[in-house]
Amino acid sequence: MPEKNYQIILKSRPSGWVSEENFDYVAGDMPEPGPGEILVKNKYMSVDPYMRGRMNEGKSYVPPFEIGKVLQAGVVGEVVESHNDKFAVGDHVSGMLGWENYSVSNGEGLMKVDPDVAPLSWHLGILGMPGMTAYVGLKSIGEPKKGETLFVSAASGAVGSVVGQLGKIMGLRVVGCAGDDDKVAWLIDELGFDAAFNYKTCGPVYKKMREVCPEGIDINFENVGGEIMEAALWQMKDFGRIILCGMISAYNDKEMTPGPRGMAVMIQRRLKMQGFIVSDRPDLCGEYVIKAAGWVNEGKLKYRESVTEGLENAPRAFIGMLKGENFGKQVVKLA
Repeated sequence: MPEKNYQIILKSRPSGWVSEENFDYVAGDMPEPGPGEILVKNKYMSVDPYMRGRMNEGKSYVPPFEIGKVLQAGVVGEVVESHNDKFAVGDHVSGMLGWENYSVSNGEGLMKVDPDVAPLSWHLGILGMPGMTAYVGLKSIGEPKKGETLFVSAASGAVGSVVGQLGKIMGLRVVGCAGDDDKVAWLIDELGFDAAFNYKTCGPVYKKMREVCPEGIDINFENVGGEIMEAALWQMKDFGRIILCGMISAYNDKEMTPGPRGMAVMIQRRLKMQGFIVSDRPDLCGEYVIKAAGWVNEGKLKYRESVTEGLENAPRAFIGMLKGENFGKQVVKLA
């Protein structure tokens, strides 16, 4: 009997918070690559906040996931069959593939990765899209200058933890927040943040922001939105830069929430606020990967990930990540 290809498909679109009932775990037929295609045995897959937006029906910078179809994710895997001259059996590749054990691809968008440089899963995190996102946003929009203050929300997450470390490498004073005391301790003791706080237990966030950033904020790398973004906005210095990377606090809202309040501050203090997509700057992505490999080897970039075993548990890992249950980058080990 041919081996089955187990897959996760989108069963229904969520209303508000995602639940495991929105997914279905199915046994598909083993795919066969055609001319110019390769068959990849998927080893690790990533679950990321942006995927929540793709579960909704509507126009965005990427098409929405389709009902009844296999979901997509950043995946790293091994080529096990090839009809494409650019890829050989045994090559390890990373790119957008399916929530499944095996994927067929024509090679477009895939890049080869070296399993000897770092653990394979790291190419989905610190050496992958999250790390590139941190570098692209901070460098192109933040325009950091030595001695400035950088604030990072969701600072213990896959992107935020890299942003903070890059800030230290660039000579910035770095402050962050997280929703757990152990995560706050990790930011300060392991990653070298100058200050950090637990936004769930600190009392009024705007008061805590004044305490940890008494001279103001030059750069805000925003991953959360909501109350935290407002508190950072009110503490911005003249000509500060706000980098809009994510708004995870609102991803599961059934209705659009008002805010942020205090936008007049942007006029008074001549602030810049800009959103971005990491793929806008492939030049900086390539620059980052080269530099990051060196920084990792030198111990200047540290990394932590949460690994969930088994494709069937990917929906649970995704929901847990949205709730902040992961510590560092959340990946799913498939093979």
